[in-house]
Amino acid sequence: MSEYLIHPMVMGSKVFDKGMMTYQHGYGTPYTIPIYSWYLEGGDKTILVDTGEMHPVISEDREKAIGGPIHTFEEGLALHELKPEDVDIVIHTHLHNDHCENDYKCTNARFYVHEKELEHAHDPHPLDFRYLEDYIEDVEDNGQIEVITGDTEVVPGIRMVHTPAHTEGGMSVLVDTPSGVVMICGFCTILENLYPPKDVTAMEMEVIPPGTHMNANEAYDILVRAKTMADTLLPLHEPQYATGAVIGARQ
Repeated sequence: MSEYLIHPMVMGSKVFDKGMMTYQHGYGTPYTIPIYSWYLEGGDKTILVDTGEMHPVISEDREKAIGGPIHTFEEGLALHELKPEDVDIVIHTHLHNDHCENDYKCTNARFYVHEKELEHAHDPHPLDFRYLEDYIEDVEDNGQIEVITGDTEVVPGIRMVHTPAHTEGGMSVLVDTPSGVVMICGFCTILENLYPPKDVTAMEMEVIPPGTHMNANEAYDILVRAKTMADTLLPLHEPQYATGAVIGARQ
């Protein structure tokens, strides 16, 4: 059985209204989120989940807000003695620009992307300005993309599952680790979405849908189901992982 350790690398950040994460909750509260690329250590392939921002804002204020350092793509990889050309596989949760801006640097990688993400990247709805096809054109022209249509095993111990809560082609990543199955969520959320405070659970709500979603009711149901699929869930923008501490080590 193949097992992996997960290394969160902060490769960007955003400052916005908290309601962008927590639908119908937290509006008017300024909030800073980290943008991650996740290095999956193990096996004979160098594997990333998402690639982050090309030109991250690196400031003392933002690093203090998320509780950890922000890196460029090259700096983050160098922490693990890697370079962009060493990457063999990139698994995309989705293709909003902050998750794929460094794709073109991974000249030797295969990119696993749901077909609906490619469709929206090339022809986005006016409401979804987060798709910018410029960031995937190079790898697409080079024939580096593996187009998937549903749940897929990428390599032994790493599986992609279709969870279209945030985007139509959103894919969560199930990773076998020494401490159990870990899900890197394929929807932009923080821990509060999956484990709401008491004032939300008192309303008989088990989760809070992402602030940006395809359909609020369906997104709610997908998050509920996601909580049954793994031992540990890693929301894509949860600040507590910004320290870079390894995830999945045996306790």
